[in-house]
Amino acid sequence: MKFFTRRLLLLLLSLLVASPSYAKIYYSKQEAMQLAFSEGAEVEMLSLFPKADQVERIEELARVKLDSPLFTFYVGKKAGEILGYAAIETRNVRTKPETLLIVLTAQGKLSQVHTLAFHEPPEYQPPERWYAQLFDLPLAELSFAAGVQGISGATLSTRAGLDSVRKVLAIYQVIVVEQP
Repeated sequence: MKFFTRRLLLLLLSLLVASPSYAKIYYSKQEAMQLAFSEGAEVEMLSLFPKADQVERIEELARVKLDSPLFTFYVGKKAGEILGYAAIETRNVRTKPETLLIVLTAQGKLSQVHTLAFHEPPEYQPPERWYAQLFDLPLAELSFAAGVQGISGATLSTRAGLDSVRKVLAIYQVIVVEQP
């Protein structure tokens, strides 16, 4: 009887202490590529290894540190013509990650941002319409100080999203534009 009571008590305590799980995955990688380039597009991986001077320029433009010496763009093509570039970026918001699909046109302009996964509470997630305000802004103006509107209650999420967008645009400008 003691064993049963002890197990029941442990079960009840674990239920009281357990933290809620908010993880939400919206799109797979394959679905993300269809969002970025439409169905039927050929998608190639472009692996980039920035040199030390490029890392310095990227970090200066993006105003964030690069966390890896490797970066991957997905290049969408149809009939041999480049449709655009996409990057899948994961950053921690508070303590849990968000994963964004950041899509650039063939000319390197931001055209889409989709949340692929969000593991923080849903009320902290910026909607896609929030990202739409970033589409026509040059890299230098992608900041709250330059007029990007924040979202009350989702400050860390919007900051993480903005950092990811700046990073992708800076990598495109510094490495992709300069590649032959």
